[in-house]
Amino acid sequence: MGTGIQKKKFYIENLGCAKNLVDGESLAGMLLQEGWEAVEDPEAADYLLVNTCGFIGPAKEESINVTLEFRERYPSKKILLTGCLSQRYGKELFHHLPEVDGVFGNRDLTKIVEIVQQMEEGKKALLIPEGYGSHPVRPLRPATPGSTYIKIAEGCRNRCSYCAIPLIRGDLRSRHESEVVEEIRTFLQVGIREFNLIAQDLGSYGRDKGKEEGLVALLRRIQELPGNFWIRLLYIHPEHFPLALLDICKEDRRILPYFDLPFQHASTRILEAMGRSKRSKENLELIDTIRSTLPDAVLRSTLLVGFPGETEEDFEELLKFQASAAFDWLGVFTYSREEGTRAEEMDRKRALHVKRSVALSRKRRIEEAQMNITGQKLDRFVGRQLEVLVEERVAGESLALGRGYLHAPEVDGLLVIHDALAEPGEIVPVQVIRRNGIDLEAVPAWKEGLHG
Repeated sequence: MGTGIQKKKFYIENLGCAKNLVDGESLAGMLLQEGWEAVEDPEAADYLLVNTCGFIGPAKEESINVTLEFRERYPSKKILLTGCLSQRYGKELFHHLPEVDGVFGNRDLTKIVEIVQQMEEGKKALLIPEGYGSHPVRPLRPATPGSTYIKIAEGCRNRCSYCAIPLIRGDLRSRHESEVVEEIRTFLQVGIREFNLIAQDLGSYGRDKGKEEGLVALLRRIQELPGNFWIRLLYIHPEHFPLALLDICKEDRRILPYFDLPFQHASTRILEAMGRSKRSKENLELIDTIRSTLPDAVLRSTLLVGFPGETEEDFEELLKFQASAAFDWLGVFTYSREEGTRAEEMDRKRALHVKRSVALSRKRRIEEAQMNITGQKLDRFVGRQLEVLVEERVAGESLALGRGYLHAPEVDGLLVIHDALAEPGEIVPVQVIRRNGIDLEAVPAWKEGLHG
C-alpha cells in the first residue's frame, strides 16, 4: 500500500458469534500490519467495517440496521461490509445497498488489503473470494480482560437441515495442532489466562484430516504447555462428544469441566427432520455419563422451538427432556427459515409451518422453566471456594465482576466479588456466600469468615 493509506484509521463493529469476533481480530491484524491504526470510537475512524452475521433472520436485520445507522451518523466515512452476511449475499448487498462502499466475504480474510485498496481508489468494491485463505495473525489483545477465543476449525460437515452455516463458511477445515498450540503459547506470554476453544463443532476437529479423536489429541498437546490457565470448550455436537475428554478433565484441572452441547430438541420425529441421529434417551445417557464421571461438570445447551411440523406433543417431549437434563445454562431460539436449507422446503408447506406467536410462546415457557432449574443448579456452589477470572471493577465501589469455571463469556451469569482488590485479568480464589438470581456473590477467600 502507499504511504497515504498507512495513515488511515479503522473501526470494526463485530456482530454475531465469537467465531465472527475472531475473524474481526484477524482483519484488524492484517490492517495493522499494513500500517493502519485501530480506533475504539467510530467517530475517529476513516473506515467503518461492519462484521456482519448471517446466521438467522434477526441477526441479518441487525447487520443491515447497524449499517444504515452508521451511514446516517457518518455520511462522509467509508463503510465496508464483511462477515457472513457479505459472504452469502455479497452481490445483492453490493447492488441494492447504496449506503456501503464495499462488500467483502469471509472465506479468505487475507484479501482485506485488496478490497480497501480499491476503496482508496474511489471505487465501490466487491470481493467475495471463492477459495479459502490461511488463518491470519491476530493482534495480541484480549476479548475481555485475561480471556480470548481460539478458533481451531472453520466450516461444518454436520448438515443439520435448518442451518445455513455450511452454505456460508463451507465444509470443515481444521487448523494444524501446532498452529493452535503456538497461538495459545503466544497469548500466554502476554498474560491471557482463559482460552475459549471455538469452532462450529469442536468434536469434529481433525476429522477432515482423518483424525477421529482430533480434539483429544489437540488437548494432549495443549496440556504440555506450562502455567496456570483455563481451557474452555465451547460447542461440541453431542453426536461427536469424545468420552476420552472426561478423563482429560479429571487429570488436568486446567481443562474446565464445562460443556456446551446443543441438543436442539427431544422429539424423535423432530430430531429426524433436523438431521440428528441420536435420540432423547441416548442424549440423556450422555448427560448421565458426563455427570457421573465429573460430578462438578457444568452443562450448557441450546434448544430450538417452532421447527416445521413441531406439534404441542413434540413440545411437551421437549419440556420433559429439559426437566430430566437439568442443564446448568440454556439458550432457546425460535426457528428461522433460511434459504437453501432442507428445512426451508418443509416450512413452506402450510401444514408444517408453526406460527411465530406459537413459537415465541413455547420459547417463553422453556425460559421460565429454566430460571428455576438454573437457580437450583447454582445453589450447589454456595459455601464453596472457586477460582474466578476478574473481568472488571465496579466504579466507585469495592466490587468486581468475574467468572468462574461455570461461566462462559457473555452468555452465562456472573460472580460479584465484595471487598475486591484484584485487577481485571487476574485469577483469584473466592468464597461464594450467596446466590442472587442467576448470579453468585462472593468474597476473597481469606475473608470467608467475615461474612454471613
